[in-house]
Amino acid sequence: MRIALGIEYDGRTFCGWQTQPARCGVQDALEAALSVIGGAAITTVCAGRTDAGVHACWQVVHFDAPNLRPGSAWTRGVNALLPAGVAVLWAIDVPDGFHARFGAVERHYRYVLVCRRQRLGLEHGRAGWWHGALDVDAMRVAACTLVGEHDFSAFRAADCQAKSPIRNLVRADIHVSGSVVRFDFGANAFLQHMVRNLVGALVYVGAARRDPAWIATVLAGRDRARAAPTFMADGLYLTGVKYSADTGLAAGPDPSVLP
Repeated sequence: MRIALGIEYDGRTFCGWQTQPARCGVQDALEAALSVIGGAAITTVCAGRTDAGVHACWQVVHFDAPNLRPGSAWTRGVNALLPAGVAVLWAIDVPDGFHARFGAVERHYRYVLVCRRQRLGLEHGRAGWWHGALDVDAMRVAACTLVGEHDFSAFRAADCQAKSPIRNLVRADIHVSGSVVRFDFGANAFLQHMVRNLVGALVYVGAARRDPAWIATVLAGRDRARAAPTFMADGLYLTGVKYSADTGLAAGPDPSVLP
């Protein structure tokens, strides 16, 4: 029986999603708890691997249950065994052909950035920080050039293992509330560090280090060295994964719970 889970976690206490020799990944903690409840070793597959320090409000994983258990065992039972900072939100039965990664049609990320002179205290580790005001209108103009299907080589990590740099960015919205700027991105898939590199470039535009047209030049140039530095992981959240309606997982998270 294949089960899908919705997971949330605070990335500060883990070395990223993926299992590591030191057993410090979110995957390590989740699989250990699932294996106890399932009565046998369980391996999970996630919708999108997040880096160290990156958070998730709506990570989706699947696994094959070795033994029949009530639905509450995969939520309340697993949560009782998980360390602080990670929790299972829901569990549902899915068809055997369901795949958390390859079945996803869209992923959504939010980057939360606090703009002020003083460094962060309460928001430390939960938001990015920029030491001054940003021109949000200029950033919005620049962000529009990113939407669509492009070669995002200029915004991928040097060691990104994706076979193709082509991605279809369907959303690049920027909202501001007081000193907080929120960047919302949606795409069929993302390259390693892509969102953090996009935010870094947009911040350069907002800080008047580059003009909005520079983003299009960088995108067309496909050269990572010509773009801005990778922004800190602290403010990045995986906020949703979209699947086809027939999986029963078409809906995303409640926007009210997002940072």
